[in-house]
Amino acid sequence: MRVAVLSGGVGGARFVQGLVDVVEPREVSVIGNVGDDVEVLGLHVSPDLDSILYALAGLNDEERGWGRAEETWRALETVRNLGGEDWFRLGDLDIGLHLVRTQALRSGEPLSAVTRRLAEVLGIDARILPATDDRLRTWLTTPAGEFPFQEWFVARGHRDEVDAVRFEGDAEAAPGVLEALDEAELVLVAPSNPYVSIGPILAVPEIRESLAGRRVPAVAVSPLIGGRAVRGPADRMLRRLAGGTSPAHVASAYPGLIDALVVDEADADDLDGLGDVRPIVTRTLMSDPDARRRLAEAALGAVVA
Repeated sequence: MRVAVLSGGVGGARFVQGLVDVVEPREVSVIGNVGDDVEVLGLHVSPDLDSILYALAGLNDEERGWGRAEETWRALETVRNLGGEDWFRLGDLDIGLHLVRTQALRSGEPLSAVTRRLAEVLGIDARILPATDDRLRTWLTTPAGEFPFQEWFVARGHRDEVDAVRFEGDAEAAPGVLEALDEAELVLVAPSNPYVSIGPILAVPEIRESLAGRRVPAVAVSPLIGGRAVRGPADRMLRRLAGGTSPAHVASAYPGLIDALVVDEADADDLDGLGDVRPIVTRTLMSDPDARRRLAEAALGAVVA
C-alpha cells in the first residue's frame, strides 16, 4: 500500500516509526514541516525533518523525545563560555548534520535533494520530503507580540497564548510531494499540532489543493488524549483558536481535508459534532514500539473499514 503522511514534531516522527513497521518502508512518503526551520550560529536547522531522519535511522533520543541518542553538549558549552547564543540546544552529534546540510544549501543544492541524500546515507528506505524547498516560516501572534516559531517555542518556552498563526513566504511544493500525494492509496496526518506542525505544510497551496481534491481516504490522528496534549501546546492552541479540545475541534482544523479521525479511548464519549468525519477509537499513546505499531495499524484500517 502506498501511503503519504504529513508529519511534524515529535509525535509525527514517532508515528512514522510505527508506520514503517507495518507498511513496506519504500511505499511510505513522509511530507515534513519546514515552518520550524531556523538559522542557529550560522547553521540551517530543520528540526522536524531531523526528528524524522533520526527516528527512522534509529538514532533518536527516545527519553528526551528529540535530538540524537547519547548526545553531548561540549560545543554548546564553548559557545556559552565565549558569550555566544546558546538558547537553541545544538548537540555535538546533531551539529554534524547541520554542517553538512548548511554547506550543501550554500552551494545551491535544494533542501529536498539534501534531505534525500541524508536519508540514503542513514540507510532510510522511506522517502522523506520537505513540504517545500522555498523559504516558509511560522509566526505566532501573542498578547506579548509577534514571534517566529522557534523564539516563541524554545526561547520563550511557548508560555505565551497564541491569538493567530501566519506563514511567511510564497512557497511551492518540493519535487516529489505532489506525486507522492497523487500516487498514494491513503493519506495520513500524523498526531502533530494542527496549527504549527501540520499548518505550515497545508500553507503550501498546491498541497492543500491536492488534499482537498483527493480520490483516496485521508485520515488524521488526534494529538490529544482526554482533551490534553501529550506534550507541547496543542491543547492550549485548540482551546484558544478553535474553542475547545474535543475531537470535533481537532477535526475543525482540517476542514474538508480528512475523512476520518483517530481518537483515543479517553475521548470516546466526546464525539459529537464530527459531521462527515468518521471517528476511529483506539489507544493513541505511543509509549513503546508496539504502541506505535498499533496506532499505525488503526489508521491504516480506515482503508478497509
